[in-house]
Amino acid sequence: MAVGKNKRLTKGGKKGAKEKVVNPFSKKDWYDVKAPAMFNIRNIGKTLVMRTQRTKIASDGLKGRVFEVSLADLQNNEVAFRKLKLNH
Repeated sequence: MAVGKNKRLTKGGKKGAKEKVVNPFSKKDWYDVKAPAMFNIRNIGKTLVMRTQRTKIASDGLKGRVFEVSLADLQNNEVAFRKLKLNH
């Protein structure tokens, strides 16, 4: 049996150019997460959400997310020990 190049493999690899690698974080925006007004510290943190594209709205991506925060962090009190789950 003769050994040679596989012609099918060499033909298919040269036709198309390589696709550009897209950074997934370039399509996302940072949003601030805030606690209700009854707490001393309002800003809890930040979260990533996909940008608005066509019919998908970015603010809809935030709905239903749950953030777990310590009560001590919200009240600036080291004694408080409970953890709260905030629905956004």
